[in-house]
Amino acid sequence: MSTTTLVKDRIEHIDPRRRETLLGYLLVLPSVLLIGAVIIYPLAYNLYLGFTEVPLNPDQSPTWVGFQNYEALIGSSRFWEATINTVVFTVGSTLLATAVGLGVAILFDRTFRGRRLARGLVLLPHVTPIIAVAFAWQFMLDPLWGNLPDLLAWLGLYESEVGLLQSREQALPMAILFDVWRNFPFAFLLFIARLQAIPQSMYEAATIDGAGRVAQFKDIILPELKGTILIAILLRFVWEFNAFEPVWLLTRNLETLPIYAYKSAFSTYDQGLGAAIAVMLFLFQLVMVAGYMRFVGEDEL
Repeated sequence: MSTTTLVKDRIEHIDPRRRETLLGYLLVLPSVLLIGAVIIYPLAYNLYLGFTEVPLNPDQSPTWVGFQNYEALIGSSRFWEATINTVVFTVGSTLLATAVGLGVAILFDRTFRGRRLARGLVLLPHVTPIIAVAFAWQFMLDPLWGNLPDLLAWLGLYESEVGLLQSREQALPMAILFDVWRNFPFAFLLFIARLQAIPQSMYEAATIDGAGRVAQFKDIILPELKGTILIAILLRFVWEFNAFEPVWLLTRNLETLPIYAYKSAFSTYDQGLGAAIAVMLFLFQLVMVAGYMRFVGEDEL
């Protein structure tokens, strides 16, 4: 009797429920292996590097230093400054982009000539390559060639001779403004899709009852969009907390945790410290997301 026949006989004698369970495991196994290769292994290796000092010579193995990298971070003012910059950038960008996206979605939730073209134009900041728009913003904010500093000076909001992107105090709000402009179309797409699903009869009934636009916004739009707003905030918070290219391409005078980790690992070649910063970034984000989920409630998402 051949091996194939023996295997076939054993499979046929397996209980049908157990056979379905084994089939399910076999179908899921490739995905589990892929996730393990591209996510779990890099996370585990990064966690290991955070407890080591990585030599520049690739032929030498990392040296175990325990919590030395984390102790250096906790006692570093640079780390806490980068943490504050990251939190301010994340919160400011997330809330403002969500608010602007909601406002634009409400504005476009009506019939007018050229609506499709206008909606397409709104998406341009989000779909244009970031390196192109970052250089365009650098030009607009340049103190010599840009027109935005002149406009702010004319409004009395800007008097410094230092460029808006060259000043540490001004680089953070400019980075937030740039990120809001680039990413509000994402929130706009979520909100406009949900607004169009609201029955028109709800607005008609509210109008008959004498409700104005403010009352309709408070009693119809906000309750219907509550879940979408919470999801948009959560997604944008996760992405903004890890944001690297918007800040790095716009200005080199603002240091967030992702940029600090990059500089430590690839500029000063302290890969152990860079890995420790990445772990701390992950832990901060995990705690904040868990707190957000607990605050709003899982049922609301």
